[in-house]
Amino acid sequence: MDLKEHIRSIQDYPKKGILFRDITTLIKNEKAFKECINQIVERSKKFNFDKIAAVESRGFVFASAISYILDKPFIMLRKKNKLPADVHSVDFELEYGTATIEVHKDSFNENDNVLIIDDLIATGGTAEAAAKLIEISKSKVAGFIFVINLFDLGGTDNLLKKGYKVENLLDFPGH
Repeated sequence: MDLKEHIRSIQDYPKKGILFRDITTLIKNEKAFKECINQIVERSKKFNFDKIAAVESRGFVFASAISYILDKPFIMLRKKNKLPADVHSVDFELEYGTATIEVHKDSFNENDNVLIIDDLIATGGTAEAAAKLIEISKSKVAGFIFVINLFDLGGTDNLLKKGYKVENLLDFPGH
């Protein structure tokens, strides 16, 4: 199955000049979604990890299914002020603005190996912030798996240059 056929592209969303790659068309198709999850599970075999983390919110869709299948704990990296207990926070740049993500301070044990799963990588700002949260927590980033890589925006290359392992299911241009 060609998963690319199930990704919708929307021009000028969320702002002018952005070509948004929409995964809702993939996840609403049960066969495409199942194939996507199976591919992530297969790619996850390349990593040694104890826990799975994902960034709010689209990453949750994929990571929770993977967590269930692989019987691994799932840690939510949330937007600012969404978690009730003590948190670590990281501010970062997006392609179209700035943001903050947080994680509960008790989410990770020292030296946990954490696989980060997300729907898409563009410039890599969100992924780098996720890695910082894990490292602040005295854990290690086992690697990243993204459904979509916007290859010409450089995020995957930036992560690889920093020594992280990265797997992508689909490659699209960012513009």
